Amino acid sequence: MPRSHIATPTFGPIAYGESGPGPDALFIHGVFLNADLWGYQVEALSDLRHCIALDLLAHGDSPCPPGRLTIGVQGEMVVEFLDALGVDRVDLVGNDTGGAVAQMFAATHPDRVRSLTLTNSDVHDNFPPEAFLPIKDLATQGLLADGIAGLARDPVAIRAALATSLEHPDSIPDDTLVGFFGAFTSPDKAGALQDYVAGMEPSELVALRDDLARFEAPTLIVWATDDVFFPVEWAGWLEATIPGVTRSVRVEGARLFFPLERPEVLTQELRQFWDGAVAHE
Repeated sequence: MPRSHIATPTFGPIAYGESGPGPDALFIHGVFLNADLWGYQVEALSDLRHCIALDLLAHGDSPCPPGRLTIGVQGEMVVEFLDALGVDRVDLVGNDTGGAVAQMFAATHPDRVRSLTLTNSDVHDNFPPEAFLPIKDLATQGLLADGIAGLARDPVAIRAALATSLEHPDSIPDDTLVGFFGAFTSPDKAGALQDYVAGMEPSELVALRDDLARFEAPTLIVWATDDVFFPVEWAGWLEATIPGVTRSVRVEGARLFFPLERPEVLTQELRQFWDGAVAHE
C-alpha cells in the first residue's frame, strides 16, 4: 500500500495508507505487522469510507517514539495522528494488539468513535496472551531485538514465526512477509519493539473495563475460532461488557490474521455494519 506521512507534535511523521472519500475509518494493526494487513479492506470499502490504515510507532514506515514504547504511547500517537489529519470522528477497526489500542481509544475518547469493530485482539487480562509469553520472555531478557532483526529479511523464518497466526502460512507471498518485518532491520525499531513487548501488562487493559462498559457506540465483533492467542471466550467477554455490541460473528476455522487471509469475510461484515447500524447513528 502506498504511504503518505503526516507530522505529529510528539512523534514525528506517521505513515499511513488511504483510499476513498466520505466519513473516516481508521484501521489499526497489531505487533510485528503494519498497515498492509488492511490493504484489501482499504480499497474494497473506499466507496463507503475514507479508509485510513496507519503504521504504528516502530512499525512499517513510522518512526520510533522519543521515549520507551508502550501501548499507552501508541494510543497517544493515534490521538495526535487523527488531530493532525483534522479527523474528529472515526469508525475504528482493530486486530491483535491494534484491537487493544482501539479499545483504549474508544474507552478514553468515546465521543470521537462513530463505531468500533474488533477482530481477534488482546482483551482485559489476556494481555499478553499465554501463548505469547515466550516472546515476552525473550523481550524481558533483552534477546528479542537481535532475534527479530535476524529473521527480518528471511521469508522462511518469518513464515515459521507467524505459522500459528495463519491458517495457510504457505499461501502468504514472501514479499508480504518481508514487508511486515523489514522495519526491524533497523536497530532502533527492533529495540523499540523489544521495549513494547516487554512492557505488556494486563493492568493496562483491565483498567479499561468500566469505560468499555459505558461504551454505547455501535460495535461489531468478528472473531476467528481457531486462534491460539485469543480464544472465542474473549469475544463473549466483549459482548457481555460493551453495551454497544450490535452483532457478533464467528469465522469458523480462521486464525488471528484472517483479515489478511480471508479479507472478503471482514469486508462484507463491515459493509453491512456501516450500511446498517452505523448509518442510523
